[in-house]
Amino acid sequence: MQLIRASHKPEAASRQPTETFTGTVHMDPIFTADDCMGNNVCFTPGARTFWHYHERGQILTVTLGYGLVCSEGQAPRRLQVGDMVHVPAGEKHWHGGTNTTCMAHTAISLGSPCATH
Repeated sequence: MQLIRASHKPEAASRQPTETFTGTVHMDPIFTADDCMGNNVCFTPGARTFWHYHERGQILTVTLGYGLVCSEGQAPRRLQVGDMVHVPAGEKHWHGGTNTTCMAHTAISLGSPCATH
């Protein structure tokens, strides 16, 4: 068991990944375990993930601001603080800030992410 306190500070510095995101995105790792990882992610206005899916799904909890989430074939849906999203295994989707607002979320990803651009 691993207890992660609210006061947790990441061991690694915040990084801005470019291989899976558009715009400016900062990601702080929370934990990595066998086939599962947790990250705090902050999207600046207009920033978002590429289209992608996860082998075993993903859970998002919005912690700051307003954002969007979109599944393939559907219209984007607005997110706000406290909202949770469960993305089933294999479902293509993206998530990020709106064009005018930042959004931060905690992402628990199960299985490997697969970018589809």
